[in-house]
Amino acid sequence: MRLLLAEDDAPLAERLRQRLQAAGYAVDTADNGVDALHLGDTEDYDLVILDLGLPRLAGLEVLRRWRAGGRAMPVLILTARDTWREKVEGLKAGADDYLTKPFHAEELLARLGALTRRAHGRADPELAAGTLTLDEERQRALGAGGRAIELTGTEFRLLRYFMLNPGKVLSKSRLTEHVYDGDSDRDSNVIEVYVRRLREKLGPELIETRRGQGYVFRG
Repeated sequence: MRLLLAEDDAPLAERLRQRLQAAGYAVDTADNGVDALHLGDTEDYDLVILDLGLPRLAGLEVLRRWRAGGRAMPVLILTARDTWREKVEGLKAGADDYLTKPFHAEELLARLGALTRRAHGRADPELAAGTLTLDEERQRALGAGGRAIELTGTEFRLLRYFMLNPGKVLSKSRLTEHVYDGDSDRDSNVIEVYVRRLREKLGPELIETRRGQGYVFRG
């Protein structure tokens, strides 16, 4: 899952970036509204964390412009001001959730998980396919009988994206866009390596290759 963190408080942004990466997110950052607007317009993010008090262009205006331009990614707003009027303005502008500073990282992660499931039309609190369950907290898979299947960070991100999009044809370029952040060397051919590793760990039948198109998760 690829996420944009738009926050101008540098120490807070760095703490959040590290915590989000540890939770299995590929994170891009912006410290002002102009850069955030550009990234949100040009990159395909699964989630956005947007501070309202951004310099150069306020977070609320960034959000309005995204929505006016048809950008539909889930947006969680951060603000230091806990007023009901500001919350209403944010929700009317197109925000999907709202979190007031200070907050606990665990609450932020829980809200992001709920937004992700909602965006993919899933109501269940965990991702499961057949006998396979994704343990997002420990970043591993659980097979039949609860057998633990250890995953690397990239394998976890890739499997999570597959499980959020079952039955869809996912190209290698789309997978790289959602598994890696903007600073990574996003060679789409590397996806083949990680798909092969997932097949070795989970079984060859779960991920189908569509020649010339990409992959389909059949869980």
